[in-house]
Amino acid sequence: MDVGNSSAKWRLVRDGAVVTRGAYRTDDTDSLAALLACADHLDDVWVSSVAGPEQESALQALVTKRWPVEPWFARTAATTGDLRNSYAEPVRMGVDRWLAMLGARDRNSGRLCVVDAGSALTIDLVSAAGEHEGGYIIPGPALMERALLLDTDRVRFAEDADYTLAPGTSTAEAVRHGIALAQAGAVSIALEQVTGSAPALLFCGGGGEALMQLLDQGGQWAPELVFEGLEVMAALRP
Repeated sequence: MDVGNSSAKWRLVRDGAVVTRGAYRTDDTDSLAALLACADHLDDVWVSSVAGPEQESALQALVTKRWPVEPWFARTAATTGDLRNSYAEPVRMGVDRWLAMLGARDRNSGRLCVVDAGSALTIDLVSAAGEHEGGYIIPGPALMERALLLDTDRVRFAEDADYTLAPGTSTAEAVRHGIALAQAGAVSIALEQVTGSAPALLFCGGGGEALMQLLDQGGQWAPELVFEGLEVMAALRP
């Protein structure tokens, strides 16, 4: 399970293969019912969660009530395998970032740049030796738009507009295109700060594929990097 800030995703794995997947919200009874009906029996439940303690406790109760399995919550570590954290307090790094880097490293043993475009845009660099070289956390498109609407009186629009890089000719376009420019520009400038060998680019998150296309610098679209990293970390448990 990959529990984010706004929704959660899950996938059911049998004999190493994903057999079904879905998403749920705690206030959506249909999506919760689909989760609880995904299997009659489970051997393990692995969770990546950036939610708070109350939400995690509620999820734990939900799982243990449906299946006699205690969920395992992944936590960011100082080291996992050969991936080494740069934070003085490793637990302060969001576990989704850590797992995405683990998943990326499992795919590619070279130098990496992992871009996760979700509620927040995160950009993380990993050396070929597995050292986290640092990263960036930037508001995602919805947060950027909300900030503009909340904190400015004259930025208002009702019409829809796509996220593209062309200059906007209406307020809606100027806002959405400006946000697209900021997101793509952030990744581009982050890459400009890199010295030495160019990292392989991997994109994940709900907006990752669109951002990869906007940036137009190549890269690999890997939508389930967090799940892949979760499997890697679970396999390394004592």
